[in-house]
Amino acid sequence: MAGEEPIVSGMASRYANALFELASEQNAIDSVAADLGRFNGLVEESADLKRLVRSPVFSSEEQTKAVTAVLERAGIGGIAANFIKLAAHNRRLFAVGDMISAFTALVAKARGQASAEVTAAQPLSDDNLNILKDSLKSATGKDVTLNVKVDPSLIGGLIVKIGSRMIDASLKTKLQSIKIAMKEVG
Repeated sequence: MAGEEPIVSGMASRYANALFELASEQNAIDSVAADLGRFNGLVEESADLKRLVRSPVFSSEEQTKAVTAVLERAGIGGIAANFIKLAAHNRRLFAVGDMISAFTALVAKARGQASAEVTAAQPLSDDNLNILKDSLKSATGKDVTLNVKVDPSLIGGLIVKIGSRMIDASLKTKLQSIKIAMKEVG
């Protein structure tokens, strides 16, 4: 790994690289990725957990105790749990989301996959997700994993970000373009 260019820079990258190497040595990349994904989901679902993770008000001991209880209750153990506890102990819990994203990017790169962030106006059906995956696979030549978010303010359509490219096919953006064009004419 030493000669490769970093995917994400900074502290999150260092933690993610260390975790990736450890998970690789233990042949546990899949289980670690799954556990980290579950923890990330828990943070997104719970306002209290999100506040615990992001707030500097809580001490290292308080964060470690609380996170340990959450991990036990969620059934998350092993390398992923130890990693999250270490982040809490080192007062780096605020960056655990970035660390998980960097780890996920390393896993995808190792598997020859790409990751796309999709923001849609409404939840996508399984058929639409499969069509989107197939389209992105033919465009990139890689298997693509989708991270889908719903943003009703788009009105319709979707926004796809893959790597440094972004395709904005949202109705909101199209309406804004028409509004600007009309102002220029009138």
